[in-house]
Amino acid sequence: MSASASKKSGDKSEQNLKWWQLSLLGVASTIGTGYFLGSAFGIKLGGPAVLISFVLAALGTFIVFDVLARMTAEDPQKGSFRTYAKKAHGRWAGFSTGWMYWCSEVLIMGSQMTALSIFSQFWFPDIPMWLFATGYAVLGLFVIWIGNKGFDRLENILAVIKIAAIVMFLVIAAVALMGWLKGGIQPKAPVTGSLFFPTGGLGLWSSLIFAFYAFGGIEVMGVMAVRLKDPKEAPKSGRVMILILAIIYVLSLAAVVTMAPWNKFPTTKSPFIFALSSYNLPFVPHVFNAVLIIAGFSTMVASLYAVTTVLISLSEDHDAPTLFSRKMFKRQTPMYALGLTAAGLVASIVLSLLMPGKIYEYLTTAAGLMLLYNWFFILISAGRNLELTVWGQIKRYIGMLLILLAVSGTLFHETSRPGFWISLGFIAIITAVVLFMQSVWRKEEKENPDQKERKRSKLRAKPIR
Repeated sequence: MSASASKKSGDKSEQNLKWWQLSLLGVASTIGTGYFLGSAFGIKLGGPAVLISFVLAALGTFIVFDVLARMTAEDPQKGSFRTYAKKAHGRWAGFSTGWMYWCSEVLIMGSQMTALSIFSQFWFPDIPMWLFATGYAVLGLFVIWIGNKGFDRLENILAVIKIAAIVMFLVIAAVALMGWLKGGIQPKAPVTGSLFFPTGGLGLWSSLIFAFYAFGGIEVMGVMAVRLKDPKEAPKSGRVMILILAIIYVLSLAAVVTMAPWNKFPTTKSPFIFALSSYNLPFVPHVFNAVLIIAGFSTMVASLYAVTTVLISLSEDHDAPTLFSRKMFKRQTPMYALGLTAAGLVASIVLSLLMPGKIYEYLTTAAGLMLLYNWFFILISAGRNLELTVWGQIKRYIGMLLILLAVSGTLFHETSRPGFWISLGFIAIITAVVLFMQSVWRKEEKENPDQKERKRSKLRAKPIR
């Protein structure tokens, strides 16, 4: 079997996921601090109208994953979105999207571990943050090291815990809104236009980016989709996952903005904890602190899995040193790929602990925007890799428009504006690297004439139908 065919078919022993298991893994890799904490920024900017932002973000997420799942169903590839980018636009696209994803996720994971350390100090204030961050990093790498079965089991358990916590919040919120709990702020549903749109259309626009952040993680699900028993079930798996997320996000946030005034929510505390803080519920801060730790660790482990897989894919395509695709020991562990990711995590943790808070916040905001740029490129790649109907093309353009609205909305508030410009700086650096690498690739082609024929064969290949 050829190398390309091997990569396409993957390891059959690892193709053991049912569609509903992938849906659950998708929920686990998506619900994290971006929702439990980041939604506070969205409420601050858009008020109750942030609910519209979450509906729009759910629509945009569905459109992106739908085309990604269709490409996976017809042509399962371990490299997922970066392989489809390469197929559609050439080596430069696969190289740039792969490394942009790796860099952005490593930066985001550093911020996740810092957040996890802060949450942990709620119970153990005397233990230094770096010790917690190191512990979570080692534990996350261990989960990846033990293999897919261990990863799947852990993520499934954590997904159930997170969903259960949100359901618990909804039950408590319903009881509070009925007046059965002592204390609390007088609930007030934002039913009029002035109450629902307190910051106007600009506030709604600005809040859209934080709604998209709450859905970040579908690219992880795209990487895992190659492990489905039947890859053609990837679209169904994505539809169920996004529907679950949209329902629980909108219902829980609707309860939050009804239980407390939108302009009172602090951005340093989970809006769920704040909404319940005025009631006589001493267990709530501890329960939700545990949920925040579980959510953050779960999404961090999912990101570790994805960046390691993408790095191996880059190595197999000779867009990274070949040693990163080598596997060792009986478990066939990609030790070198894990080692580079671990080094990136260490650097990210050091940056997060030593840099002034605002500067590192700008870096991670830029990293989050770079993930959306990857989503945008997924939609662009689908235009070449899929034969879309007229309605399919319309949906693709709607997805692009929603992503552009979310990205441009960062220009209207000082929290995200510097991150936008930094993200463009990252793009400029990656572009410069790609321009340099193109001369290297041309030299390689001259040294290996067979490479040209392989490229011609790929171009002659039929598009995904």
